[in-house]
Amino acid sequence: MTKIIFMGTPAFSVPILEALIDSEYQVVAVVTQPDRPVGRKKTLTASPVKAAAMQHNLPVFQPEKISGSPEMEALIALEPDLIVTAAFGQFLPQKLLAAPKYGAINVHASLLPKYRGGAPVHYALMQGEKETGVSIIYMEKKMDAGDIILQKSLEITRDDDVGTLFDRLSLLGKELLMETLPKLLAGDITPVKQNEAEVTFSPNIKREEEEVDWTKTAAEVDYQVRGMRPWPVAYTVAEGKRLKLWDVTPTEEKTTASPGVIVRIEKDGLYLACGNQTVVKINEVQPAGRSKMTIMAFLTGVGSQLKVGEKVGSNGN
Repeated sequence: MTKIIFMGTPAFSVPILEALIDSEYQVVAVVTQPDRPVGRKKTLTASPVKAAAMQHNLPVFQPEKISGSPEMEALIALEPDLIVTAAFGQFLPQKLLAAPKYGAINVHASLLPKYRGGAPVHYALMQGEKETGVSIIYMEKKMDAGDIILQKSLEITRDDDVGTLFDRLSLLGKELLMETLPKLLAGDITPVKQNEAEVTFSPNIKREEEEVDWTKTAAEVDYQVRGMRPWPVAYTVAEGKRLKLWDVTPTEEKTTASPGVIVRIEKDGLYLACGNQTVVKINEVQPAGRSKMTIMAFLTGVGSQLKVGEKVGSNGN
């Protein structure tokens, strides 16, 4: 029986792990990030992958840094035939990559060489892409740069955000992995090198990228809001306080108002000027220290001081 070590951490990885568990292959170990403090009470919490592995009584390894660790030597001693990773969150050292008979492969949530890095789903949405997908690649020491084994694409719809797209890509990744494994183990694949001239990157989201830049067009603001939802959530500053933006709609309106200026307040939305004379409607927000709410609830409550002509956003925005 083919012995596989699985490495992954977030919810995205769980359906892929469970597909391996339910298959004819043998998952001999699961590697995931250490438990982390979560929430206001900083409760030490296991990763979704650890929780899934424990349900199936699989051995779990959680090295803070796998390179050079005792856990790495223990994994090599298991003599795996293959390593499968999916959003693990650490680089693998060459000694570990070279250990399995069939090497190490990664399930990556983008159509490589586009969006190498840790936030490919966020960037696909923020860039207004019409499609994304999953790539299964051989792993090498350079991040997400290995030869492509198989790819499948997925249409991005107007209803998608990071949460929905992660769910859909996770299922696509599971299907593609199950299609890949028999071919890989039979030697029936022809990997394709990535075109370095077409490489783009998607580094982890920085805190300063979470604030909406109102000089962007209404469509681009919509891309940013959906590309940050449900985490980390885009925001602006209104009346000196942070206001998270959960849902917006680009309109067909044109305005001569400066970007960030409130051009109209209606029961169904707060209309804000954006770049290139465009207008976006704010539908759902979350004031600091409160739950998210409709714009009507906000404007009749903590946001009642906002006036037409007022500008939102911090200095320089």
